[in-house]
Amino acid sequence: MIQLVINGQAESVEDGLSVAALLHARGLAGKRLAVERNGEIVPRARHAETRLADGDRLEIVVAVGGG
Repeated sequence: MIQLVINGQAESVEDGLSVAALLHARGLAGKRLAVERNGEIVPRARHAETRLADGDRLEIVVAVGGG
């Protein structure tokens, strides 16, 4: 297990998890969102290959439509 900070909350997740796997586990796969890892945006095309490491800080922002 590794420790992450996700949207300001400390959490433990499996070691070797990718951004895509984390989003899938949270029910966010396929949604319009932005992921920032340690202050840098992770492009959607790199979610599957970007592995999370102990101490990473993530911000996940889901786009909300409205008018």
